[in-house]
Amino acid sequence: MLDKTLSRAAAAALTGVALAAGAQAPQPPVAAKIPFVVKSPQGNRVDEYHWLRDDNPKAKRPEVMRYLEDENAYTEAVMAPLQPLQDRLVAEIRAHIQEDDSTVPVYDHGWWTWRHYEAGAEYAKLMRRRGGPGQPDPAAAEELMLDEAALAAGHGYYKVANAALSPDGRWLAWAEDATGRRIYTLRFKDMKSGRVLADRIPGSLPDIVWANDNRSVYYLRQDPTTLQADAAMRHRLGEARNVLVYREKDKTLSMGLGASASREKIIIQLDGYDTTETLALAADGKALKPAVVLKRQPGIRYGADHLAGRWVLRTNDGAPNFRVVESATPAQRRSWRDIVPARDDSTVEAFTLFDGGVAVQERVRGQTQVRLIGREERTVAGDAATTVTLGDNRDPAAAHLRYEVDSLIQPAAVWDLRLADGEKTLRRERPVPGYDKSLYTTERVWAPARDGQRVPVTLAWRRDRARQDGTAPVFIEAYGSYGISSDPSFSASHLALLDRGFVYAIAHVRGGADLGEGWYEDGRKLHKKNTFNDFVDVTDFLVRERWGAKDKMFASGGSAGGLLMGVVANEAGMKYRGIVLAVPFVDVVTTMLDETIPLTANEWTQWGDPRRQPDYDYMLSYSPYDNIGAHDYPAMLVTTGLWDSQVQYYEPAKYVARLRARKTDRNPLLLHVNMEAGHGGASGRFQRLKEVAREYAFFIDLAGLPR
Repeated sequence: MLDKTLSRAAAAALTGVALAAGAQAPQPPVAAKIPFVVKSPQGNRVDEYHWLRDDNPKAKRPEVMRYLEDENAYTEAVMAPLQPLQDRLVAEIRAHIQEDDSTVPVYDHGWWTWRHYEAGAEYAKLMRRRGGPGQPDPAAAEELMLDEAALAAGHGYYKVANAALSPDGRWLAWAEDATGRRIYTLRFKDMKSGRVLADRIPGSLPDIVWANDNRSVYYLRQDPTTLQADAAMRHRLGEARNVLVYREKDKTLSMGLGASASREKIIIQLDGYDTTETLALAADGKALKPAVVLKRQPGIRYGADHLAGRWVLRTNDGAPNFRVVESATPAQRRSWRDIVPARDDSTVEAFTLFDGGVAVQERVRGQTQVRLIGREERTVAGDAATTVTLGDNRDPAAAHLRYEVDSLIQPAAVWDLRLADGEKTLRRERPVPGYDKSLYTTERVWAPARDGQRVPVTLAWRRDRARQDGTAPVFIEAYGSYGISSDPSFSASHLALLDRGFVYAIAHVRGGADLGEGWYEDGRKLHKKNTFNDFVDVTDFLVRERWGAKDKMFASGGSAGGLLMGVVANEAGMKYRGIVLAVPFVDVVTTMLDETIPLTANEWTQWGDPRRQPDYDYMLSYSPYDNIGAHDYPAMLVTTGLWDSQVQYYEPAKYVARLRARKTDRNPLLLHVNMEAGHGGASGRFQRLKEVAREYAFFIDLAGLPR
């Protein structure tokens, strides 16, 4: 913690800014205060920085841009002395990336497809080769489907979100985003001639399904305001008019689109956090009226797939942790037959259908595993600090079940389990140049929470650089929302911290489903504060058990994890030397009151509906923006993307402006705005390293480690 009585120059020096004699420390921008009344049925609030909001998807007002550019200039000035460290970090991380690399080919409908990166390339080439269910045909030629680098030319941001071949392999459809705002355009290519068609469908989502006529494509149209799925549509190649298939009136539900495993059905999935519904229509390209497979029912969630004349469902009906059932007539619940029965100690997370059985991904007492249920049952599991998940299994006729294994120190390994006899084959372990796994170790520990629960924590460290003696710096990250589990996975970026003596920690806080659906339910809506308390309790545990030094604890979270960081900064900020909030959701009440903002309506069942008094009061009691106090905060770095559609740029911008005006310390508060990206940050694989290096340099310097 920096002493508030220090001179500006002394404080700046301690935060990594080297000042020449007589030089002045960089001065932070001061945002104008223009009171604006945020109205609600529960009472009005004043937001003095509302003027920073501009919803124009193409350009922002000049005064907004000037302020954001001033924030970037200030951050650049403060971080300037750390630029050599950032450059070294980028070089270190890049040295661990095999630049000339390819993903493992995936089988689908007579084709094997993969992504190939050439040395130095930011973007991949999408490739294919003919073959059977067992392996590619070695005599078949490799074919280029898409060259992402060519498509990205001239764009500050570019991403191919999805690509899909027609059943006969003649046509390719892909969804591209050229702004980072997740507004996609659907495009088409003739794979026989290589010609890109004139057909273009702007304002679509990445869900793409070809009909069996090889000329009809089903897609989701975007609502121009909320950017969520507005309707399911059908497009036929060469036709200007697109036909409506289905439109959902309930805006609290999100819509997904897919093909059944049987290839006989186009499936429209409607999902909410408390209810779901599946509709289906024939995949012949003619059908336009989907039928309900199983009607929505409050509290009942399920997902469905179709193969061999029967439907298979993953459902929480009679099973809080989900079960898997099958039926030819799923609307008649008496016809359901359990494939995977309900268990209290096991959560079914996903399933994949094969001609030879059903593969399920499960979480047993917090440990992931993959199980194949067929003529013989086969299970693949790791230890508590290892993640085992279903891989990319697209065709039920495939000869292998693909699964993946990794951990904080185990580079991702892709395995195939042969369905005929259970033989396992390692297809690829991600190559990591210069990495010696034997130098590192990982472990799962359990931290007591204040209400008696035990919170799992996954740790990793380098044996010769960090010890459990109370001296190490600790990097703690968490998410804790939407029932998304924070499973440990390998990243070459982590090595930059581990090699400098950091202990890397993942706090599996409530709100995620790391310990099953009960763990998720105990961290949402009117139980959301458990998420925040768990994180603080994990921090105290790591200090108490001497995993790290009390004055060298660092915290990081993004999006909903950024909300977590904002609450922690308000309530227990000085337990941390530094905090990073990446694209943080920090203005909870205002956002959840505004149905024009993407994601708002379909997240009321996640956070609460502030139009109701109990929800409003509870959300207001923890909303980071509303609870900024006149007290000390740690050093903080906040990041956002100008074109972010998930958490609008103005949330973190307002948060920084208000925090800077109210906090009582002189610790650095920095805002970085990526002017060419959205929620996911930069699109190029090496461009993203600069964002990681900025965060890590911020922490490394605060930890007092050599630059």
